[in-house]
Amino acid sequence: MTRTGIGIRTAVERSERLTGQIHVYDGAGKGKSQAALGVVLRSIGLGISATGSRVLLLRFLKGPGRSYDEDAAIEALQQGFPHLIDQVRTGRSSFFDREEVTPFDQAEAGRGWDVAKGAIASNLYSVVVLDELNPVLDLGLLPVNEVVQTLKNKPESLEIIVTGRGTPQSLLDLADLHTESVPHDHPVSREQGIEGIEIYTGAGKGKSTNALGKALQAIGRGISTDKSHRVLIMQWLKGGTGYTEDAAIAALKQSYPNLVDHHRCGRNAIVWRGKQQIADYVEAERGWEIARAALASGLYKTIIMDELNPTVDLELLPVESIVEALLRKPRDTEVIITGRCLHQPAYFDLATVHSEMICHKHYCDQGVDLKRGVDF
Repeated sequence: MTRTGIGIRTAVERSERLTGQIHVYDGAGKGKSQAALGVVLRSIGLGISATGSRVLLLRFLKGPGRSYDEDAAIEALQQGFPHLIDQVRTGRSSFFDREEVTPFDQAEAGRGWDVAKGAIASNLYSVVVLDELNPVLDLGLLPVNEVVQTLKNKPESLEIIVTGRGTPQSLLDLADLHTESVPHDHPVSREQGIEGIEIYTGAGKGKSTNALGKALQAIGRGISTDKSHRVLIMQWLKGGTGYTEDAAIAALKQSYPNLVDHHRCGRNAIVWRGKQQIADYVEAERGWEIARAALASGLYKTIIMDELNPTVDLELLPVESIVEALLRKPRDTEVIITGRCLHQPAYFDLATVHSEMICHKHYCDQGVDLKRGVDF
């Protein structure tokens, strides 16, 4: 029988690379900046127990005076780990198109790029995030050749993450990883979609990392409003230890022990289609009982159902029960569902956001190992 199952191999089984890579997240779908924040959180989680894991978050086109989706998440990061993250914002506080570019926009882009060049040359950071650099290049606010050459000459161990629409081809050619976020429209969801249900699927990187960014965002919203925004992270198909999100979740729980709950279920093995074991069904149901009770309780503002999609796709859980629970969820509870699947379950039609992460390029395909604090 052909092995077409979907499983997650533990990080313990992986060797580790030492060289840094250039990651590009682009496309019209949601999840690009949030995925970058998930990588930041992983790196910070590593930095708690190791030296040399400092992060720079440089945000283009996001000047002061306007709020953005990831602001709350960054606030949570800075409050929890002030010694491990730096943030710089540049640009004006309003949207504009190519015909509206002003000398101020050019100057702000140049200021941000000067910071980026200094950070890259300093070798003080393990991760540099260049959020919305792509549209800056697309608008002609920075010389593409200079940017590409600077990134090409980065320190060997430095990870660089670039986000935003409109990536120039020369940067795509240089990138070691390229994930495109593609939005999907469900005709049923326009009539029956439930606000606060987001689904991230596909073979590209960024699904679980985006969910971690959403967890940060919920915690940050609670900080800014003086309310407790509790988060549940429920993971299927991930028994044992050594998974990609371990350090990131540990970092969250260390700084916000009263706001983050985490449960994991599954065997410490890959589950192949047609090779499911009784323990796989038992573990999947155990995880769902926890998630269903949490969803009904109204105690959590954000519930992350990580790898629920492949669990349903492997027929370890009945989709009807999940649809019923989502239909009854509290209005102010946000549900984030992740994981690839071969067949879309019925609850996809309930989501108001569905982004597919498409992998165009990944360094693993070139035989490059994953890296602790970035990939796991």
